[in-house]
Amino acid sequence: MKFIDEATIKVYAGDGGNGVATFRREKYEPMGGPNGGDGGRGGSIYAVADRNINTLVDYRYTRTFRAQRGENGRGSDQYGAGGEDLILRVPVGTVISNKATEQVLIDLAEHGQQALLAKGGNGGLGNIHFKSSVNRSPRQCTKGEPGEEFELYFELKVLADVGLLGMPNAGKSTFIRSVSAAKPKVADYPFTTLHPNLGVVRVDTNRSFVIADIPGLIEGAAEGAGLGHQFLRHLARTRLLLHLVDIAPFDEAVDPVKEARAIVEELRKYDEALYQKPRWLVLNKVDMLSDSAEVVAAFVRDYGWEGRVFAISALAGIGCKELTYAIMEHIESVRAGEHAQEDQDGLPAA
Repeated sequence: MKFIDEATIKVYAGDGGNGVATFRREKYEPMGGPNGGDGGRGGSIYAVADRNINTLVDYRYTRTFRAQRGENGRGSDQYGAGGEDLILRVPVGTVISNKATEQVLIDLAEHGQQALLAKGGNGGLGNIHFKSSVNRSPRQCTKGEPGEEFELYFELKVLADVGLLGMPNAGKSTFIRSVSAAKPKVADYPFTTLHPNLGVVRVDTNRSFVIADIPGLIEGAAEGAGLGHQFLRHLARTRLLLHLVDIAPFDEAVDPVKEARAIVEELRKYDEALYQKPRWLVLNKVDMLSDSAEVVAAFVRDYGWEGRVFAISALAGIGCKELTYAIMEHIESVRAGEHAQEDQDGLPAA
């Protein structure tokens, strides 16, 4: 599952400096000849993938970027200084396209990968280049070339860190609405979610993770029943799965333990690697129980679960903050391990 963040910007590489036509005019050398220097090269604009950045928000508010212009040439054979290049740092996974042609220019998929977005113009020539045996006092010089300019489209495709699992109406969409800015449709009938939803959960200014809500699964999803089987593959590269269970179903005939086991069995049938991923149990709708602690303990015992358990109410917000902080700590730990592996191998971790 990919969370899409986007921005449209305009980039202007620096123009080249102009060459000049000057002559050496020193004492005792009134006819010293041409000495006009060349103009400097204009600054270019580059994009660099940086794993320490996870959003394109910087390019939502500043939409125009200009590199420095090259200096003009001067007399006494002095060449103009080149313009300073401009580096735009973007998150790993940013795809850059030409807005006008919709042609993909580069997919920055690895940390440190660099791409030239707009090339600076070459500097103009001073008159020292036009001197010849028949033209000893050239007055020709050329102007600097203009830098390239483009309107670019940035599209960030971030793999979701956390995936939500559960039966229809387990409260997945309500949970993602509660902890993020995503606003998926919520209602009290099955299959409210017809397509994946993603939200960015921010636990602090610079700490966030992406969470994916897929359509609810039903028994037989791995064989094609219901909607969720179409999206199980999107969970294959998440770092953590949250198994949401409705601990207080409206229908008393519904057995939450049986439903929880059915979901896990669908994971196992679909992909053993997905089944083996880190998975936490999240028991939702505890606000509807008179003695939630006893019901939660009974469920965990009957289900035979030995992993991490969280009791929450996505609607009332009970326990959601504690859960998101626990998720953030887990994600940061996994990311640190991946970065250490990258640094050790010199390659992105699988």
